[in-house]
Amino acid sequence: MPTRTTRLAIALTTAGLLLGAAGCTGAGPDTPRATLAAAASDTVTVVDQADAAERSVRASRALFASTPGAVVAPADDASAVAAAAKAAERAHVPVLVTDGDGDDSRAARDVARELDRLGARWYQAEGDVTLDTDVEQREAPEGTHAPGSTRASRPVTVVVADRSADAAVVATARAAGARVVAMPDGVSDPAAAPDVVTALHERKGHPTVLVGTTFDALADPDWTVRAAESGWQLPHGGQRPFDGHRYVALYGAPGAPVLGVLGEQDPEATVARAERLAHRYDDVSDEPVTPAMEVIATVAAGDAGSDGDYSSELPVSTLEPYVDAAHDAGMPVILDLQPGRSDFLAQAKRYESLLSKPGVWLALDPEWRLTKDQVPLRQIGSVSADEVNRTADWLADLVRSKGLPPKAFVLHQFRSTMIQDRSSLEQHPELDVLIHVDGQGSQPEKQATWKALHEGAPADVHWGWKNFIDEDQPMLSPEQTMRDVRPSPALITYQ
Repeated sequence: MPTRTTRLAIALTTAGLLLGAAGCTGAGPDTPRATLAAAASDTVTVVDQADAAERSVRASRALFASTPGAVVAPADDASAVAAAAKAAERAHVPVLVTDGDGDDSRAARDVARELDRLGARWYQAEGDVTLDTDVEQREAPEGTHAPGSTRASRPVTVVVADRSADAAVVATARAAGARVVAMPDGVSDPAAAPDVVTALHERKGHPTVLVGTTFDALADPDWTVRAAESGWQLPHGGQRPFDGHRYVALYGAPGAPVLGVLGEQDPEATVARAERLAHRYDDVSDEPVTPAMEVIATVAAGDAGSDGDYSSELPVSTLEPYVDAAHDAGMPVILDLQPGRSDFLAQAKRYESLLSKPGVWLALDPEWRLTKDQVPLRQIGSVSADEVNRTADWLADLVRSKGLPPKAFVLHQFRSTMIQDRSSLEQHPELDVLIHVDGQGSQPEKQATWKALHEGAPADVHWGWKNFIDEDQPMLSPEQTMRDVRPSPALITYQ
């Protein structure tokens, strides 16, 4: 999962797909017009070069096919860049920046080549700029859109990370008719930025340009954009499950009260009960709290059954009312697998239709993953990291191929042996991994389990805690859960 950095991102929408004169630098009919760059409607371009000069040129290439001129400034001269931005926006032309090291520097040569590609007849210099070019240096003419100039019906979306570092790109986008949308401070993943998700959704199917070194961390920019375009967001905004969110969930199987409180009522009543329980955390949680459900989809059974796997797989039709009720209430659902002698991947595939919906996540319960000579409740099961990874691979591919928002991938554990070779668990940008600690009994015992499972845990995983209503001695209140369980769990379930 990408590390958070302090960033400011801007989503901008600009007109034009090889249409003439999105902007014009003169008022006369013979004045050359700027032409915006063409791109396929599903194109995602990443502009993540190491320095601002390279990014300014790449952004110009992404946004403009041709232009009568440009404004050039040294990248390290903030006042010159600011002046260049104003001039470029008035003239509707790109801003290009150099490194200030003379006309033979790489950046200066790149800018000269970009002026040539644009077919520019002039450039305006702000600050100390020297270029080896035949293009005339002069003041940019102030003008408005020329008569007959057009706006495209399919705007491009540009997301710029770190506006201060890429002021030239911001000006270039605005010169092309852009609208600016800012991301929250400290967020580098568009999936965790509600305003950017909204902007991309509003421009679904339009070309997108991602600008900034922040986007080096995006393993799959195309999926990130497509997922945002879906428009689905968590109740408190954004798509990343555990980025600034906490969940309080009811656990159990439909129609089976003995397996947990979720099974004590119908779907609508379950929604209402989950909401009441989650509200008890509102005043004690330092993060927004969302109610949720964890539904046991496959139940470990005491007998082998017709297929001999000691697991009863609930039909999709039994689970759908809970998924639909949760969806209507804006709460996520976690499907829990207890595979018996089957395997997690085979069982997960049974529920592909449900997992293909946004907000439906997956949990693996290794306690009930048995070998061919084990029986539920007689032995405690375990799973290899390889099987977990194969299941995660399949789920990540499902998310990616369908353009779904990121999903939570929950791993239940109360003994270190339950997940073999845990350090080999693989991470996927499409999945947020959470280790859910399921110990029950006295609070000292539960705390000892909690601390033991944190030792040697993989990096970048989140943590969950279970409160057992009948088995804990005593069960923690919401206040005690937030005070005594450290680090604070991102998912708290009740069974």
